[in-house]
Amino acid sequence: MKAMRVVRGIYPSLCIVLLLLTCRALSAQNKEHGVRNIVLVHGAWADGSGWKGVYDILAKDGYNVSIVQEPETSFKEDVAATRRVLALQNGPCILVSHSYGGAVITEAGTDPSVTGLVYIAAHMPDAGENEADDGKRFPSDLSKSDAMKKTSDGFTYLDPAQFHEYFAADLPAEQAAIMARSQVLNLADNFKAVITTAAWRTKPSWMLVAGADRTINPDLERWYAIRAKSHTVEVSGASHAVYASRPKEVAALIEQAASHTR
Repeated sequence: MKAMRVVRGIYPSLCIVLLLLTCRALSAQNKEHGVRNIVLVHGAWADGSGWKGVYDILAKDGYNVSIVQEPETSFKEDVAATRRVLALQNGPCILVSHSYGGAVITEAGTDPSVTGLVYIAAHMPDAGENEADDGKRFPSDLSKSDAMKKTSDGFTYLDPAQFHEYFAADLPAEQAAIMARSQVLNLADNFKAVITTAAWRTKPSWMLVAGADRTINPDLERWYAIRAKSHTVEVSGASHAVYASRPKEVAALIEQAASHTR
């Protein structure tokens, strides 16, 4: 009888241990089956360094993260730079973009290694469209201002004195100033590049809407997401530089996409 009481006392504890081990095994299995490669693509007037906060979170969580450095000298070269990094991946990946980079991943995302697309305050044109014309559907505050300048050889940039206001209002002024002074000039014709095949037509997509975006109208971001039937989240009060100012929210959406694709 005493032995039976001991067994009965051990049995509930044993069940709990087995349950915990099973949950841990299932969790590990889910991680194994989820996509572990993430490729980040920046937008116009920026470079890959703006992804640092997002990169740190994803890397800490065990993802293999690559960042594309686009030359911004032509749309074709930006797409090629993205495909070059995709070719280096050791398995399926999630392709992520910000701003102008949305057009780039829409074209480059047809690569077979890409299982999902994440748009962070980004353009999302369809085949036959370009982001300049799409932007006219819902004009942004930037498009109504004089903040966008052009060089004599056809490259665009944002007036450093107005960069904080229109691009990165929710970042400290000092950080915005560094971004403004290090911005990559983008060929004006890149905004008129026509998409040949829209990857989001055949692959799942996610959209993060920056609620206080002044570079791309948030209503355009919402319209893109509705058309593509994207999984959508909105970050209230976030500027266009949401990828730098709200890395936790951005990383969470990317991880959501990674866990739902294979």
